[in-house]
Amino acid sequence: MDDVLKAMIAVEDAKVSFGAVRALDGVTLRVMPGECVGLVGHNGAGKSTIVSVINGGLTPHEGSVASDGERLERYGINAARGRGVRCVFQELSLCPNLSIVENTRIMHRHLGGFGWRRRAAKIIERSLDAVFPGHGIDSGRVVGDLSIAERQMVEISMAFSDAGIAPRLVILDEPTSSLDASLARQMLDHVRRFVAAGGSVILISHILHEILETADRIIVMKDGRVVAERPAREFDHHGLVKAMGTVVKEETGDRPARAQSEAALVLSHQTAGRPFTARKGEIIGLAGLAGHGQTELLLALHAAQSGNWLPERDPLVTFVAGDRRLNGVFELWSILRNFSIASLGDLSRRGVIVPDEEQTKGNDWKRRIEIRTPDMASPILSLSGGNQQKVLFARALATHAPVVLMDDPMRGVDVGTKQEVYAIIREEASRGRTFIWYSTEMDEVRLCDRVYVFREGRITAELAGDAVSETNIIAASFEGVAA
Repeated sequence: MDDVLKAMIAVEDAKVSFGAVRALDGVTLRVMPGECVGLVGHNGAGKSTIVSVINGGLTPHEGSVASDGERLERYGINAARGRGVRCVFQELSLCPNLSIVENTRIMHRHLGGFGWRRRAAKIIERSLDAVFPGHGIDSGRVVGDLSIAERQMVEISMAFSDAGIAPRLVILDEPTSSLDASLARQMLDHVRRFVAAGGSVILISHILHEILETADRIIVMKDGRVVAERPAREFDHHGLVKAMGTVVKEETGDRPARAQSEAALVLSHQTAGRPFTARKGEIIGLAGLAGHGQTELLLALHAAQSGNWLPERDPLVTFVAGDRRLNGVFELWSILRNFSIASLGDLSRRGVIVPDEEQTKGNDWKRRIEIRTPDMASPILSLSGGNQQKVLFARALATHAPVVLMDDPMRGVDVGTKQEVYAIIREEASRGRTFIWYSTEMDEVRLCDRVYVFREGRITAELAGDAVSETNIIAASFEGVAA
């Protein structure tokens, strides 16, 4: 009872159902002042649903929400914001057609009146400087012109900004999914400072070492329930994975050397520093600080090998988008339609889709990659973010394209599924398929045969074999030469 009185937020026995799906099945969760709570679980475990309850976006069908010992009968988004609850969503929510300053005005509605732009700029710039020192982001820029990493930086900084109502509880849902290691470190350092000053944080991340290093207490969810809750010091990586209900095989990162004769793709770029080449059956990594040209290279490769108007029946390349809401999912379509759109040539006869073949192929990939849905006919937005990303990955792999371009494709995907996807990538590569993979996670980069390191839009280093290491990548990222 004392915990309920002291808790910044306390959810008691919350139950939420969406049709036949029980999203929350009696969840009790409390967050105290001055603590960081790590919230982990597989995609579809209920994390996003409990976040929606806490931030006022969803009223539980059963159960209650309390804050500072007061039970909140009418608790919605405005009430949550009034109590200092802020949320950084995995699906970034900034308005892309507005500037950063204008988005800040939307976040802090009372900033209206004469001189509001100046005040809003001061607020967001102060927060950006605190969270990401040396960020280099102009607050007058239009959000749509920012890279996904810059958008994530702005949204995180906006959640920690103070325009009169100070943030007391900041919910961070996969906050480092588009940030490189140095930016992620800056953000996590700020989280520790915020908590040390008495603030509260809920940190959701599939990058488990971030949870273990930052959280004071860890809550594990599975199938809409809390299945484990202990101080972070009582978990290690293996124990946390086991609590989530997944057995993850150890990854060696070792791959046999491949012959250099048969080239699946060769491309040189004047702006890329060194020439870029990818050979049949290779897994090529693109590394370096976020926003330094990796995505631009992937887009250039795709544009150079794709038709200008009509899609080719046997394309050379297929693409897995990292920013799924911007250029990945078709939001008004079903899961099955989102999956099959890239394989229509294989699923049609005389220009007409054969429904049985589409359904069979969709169900096969649903099983292979464990897309958590009872029905592939459900809307794509009914899935969690991580499961949407699985659909995009399945969409690409289901094609016959010999080259797969991947733009940080594992954003928000749980650790168990990642290992399954890694196994699929290695299997496909052994059959001669080529993967060109931009990733912000060092563990993924180390799985690659060769790695190109980018700095300021140029390839500054090419690493292979034992030279693919965090030390060499960081050295090339900042100095332009491998250590």
